[in-house]
Amino acid sequence: MLTKEQKDKIIKKFKTHESDTGSPEVQIAILTEEIIQLTDHLKSHKKDFSSRRGLLRKVGMRRRLFKHLQKEDQKSAEELSKKLKLKIIITPSEATGFGTPMQSDFGPDSKEEIEEETEGKIEKSS
Repeated sequence: MLTKEQKDKIIKKFKTHESDTGSPEVQIAILTEEIIQLTDHLKSHKKDFSSRRGLLRKVGMRRRLFKHLQKEDQKSAEELSKKLKLKIIITPSEATGFGTPMQSDFGPDSKEEIEEETEGKIEKSS
């Protein structure tokens, strides 16, 4: 858990305007620091499953905020990921919501395609 002083320091560093406390940049920076602290905690308390769940929740929230920021302001998202040294990779289709994978992207969807795949495997094993 971050102290008030730690949060204020992060807000000062990442704010986009004078009275900024809730922009995606600030929220992502705060979540990143909380994730770092929780990760350190879990290294020494491996059985603390409640904290692990909280960590996963914060990671998911940060990912959603980052995706939103990338959709709204690509340049700002790239700068923030460099400042925080994040390795978040979101494809353009994932950021926009278009181009989601179709059934055919995961494997054969027609009977003929399935038969072709199985014939190739049978011939190789003989």
